[in-house]
Formats: sequence, C-alpha cells, structure tokens
Amino acid sequence: MQKLVLNITYRFFIRWFLKIIIGVKFDNAHFLKSEKQFIIVANHNSHLDTMTILASLPSKIIDKVKPVAAADHFGKTRLKGILTNYFVNTLLIQRKRDKENPENDPINKMIKAIDDGYSLIIFPEGTRGEPEQQQPLKPGVAYVLQSNTWF
Repeated sequence: MQKLVLNITYRFFIRWFLKIIIGVKFDNAHFLKSEKQFIIVANHNSHLDTMTILASLPSKIIDKVKPVAAADHFGKTRLKGILTNYFVNTLLIQRKRDKENPENDPINKMIKAIDDGYSLIIFPEGTRGEPEQQQPLKPGVAYVLQSNTWF
C-alpha cells in the first residue's frame, strides 16, 4: 500500500506541482532502474529538495529509496514520525554518532538500510543551508561508503 501512496503522491501531485508552480525541469532518471542500489548525495536548501528528488525517481523504485532525515525534527512526535516515514519513506537518524549504542548510531542505521536493500538520499551538510553557500560536510557519507557492505 505504501508503494502505491508514494507513487501517487510523487508521480502525480508533487511532480506536477513542482513542474507547473515552481518550474522544475525533470531530467530522465530511468537509468536508476537498472542500478541495484545507489546513494544520492545532495545539497540541502529547502524541504522541497527531498520532494524534488523523490518526484524525479522512476515509480518502480521509489519505495526502495530512503531519504535520511533528522529524527529530532521529523520524528519529534510519534505521529510526525509515522507520517514522515509513510509519506516520505524516511530513515530517521540522530544527528550525532552513538558508538556506544550501535542500534541508535546513524552510520549503523544507514548501513543497515543499505544491507536491507534500500538506496539512500543523504544531505551531507546535515541541515538546510543558505542558497549558494556550502556548509561544512559531515563525514557520514564517507563512513557509509567505507563500510563496503553494498558494492
């Protein structure tokens, strides 16, 4: 059921809203269908960044892509966490490493999601920034790639 909801939400509502109202031009991303898994690493200026990336994905794979998001914001309440997970398919993580509690460590959560067959959307700045100004990158992407569990 979630796959159907994601497809309807992003292929029809979000995609057409972004095209008509915002003026987003989508390139063909169908080449991603032939990839077993991937990580999209993107700059992050707006919550529309995640919606735009999800709307650009082929509908066949949208349910296998998890945007990585801060649990303290998107999972602040139980209801918000449930809705965010259902309608955005997020992987909610802590902002700080927790090496002493591996189940809560964000790097381990990302690696587990990859091991479970998901692809990820990661914003390595760790938060939304100002347009045209890059913030320092967090090392999480490098740690995930270094794990070698998925390629």
